[in-house]
Amino acid sequence: MATPKGKVSKARRNSRRSAHWKLSVPGISKCPRCGKMKLNHRVCKECGYYDGQQIVQVEADAK
Repeated sequence: MATPKGKVSKARRNSRRSAHWKLSVPGISKCPRCGKMKLNHRVCKECGYYDGQQIVQVEADAK
């Protein structure tokens, strides 16, 4: 069996391992109807529309 040639420092070891733990940024875009930010391929939480059709009935906030 092969043996390590020398000690690998904690910084070198951790930087090698860190590449596999990165989180990806979620796809966020602007809703074409109301202009609020929403996740791609999902119904807008503000207006309830997806692909030009109303999918969810959203109640208006009483301000």
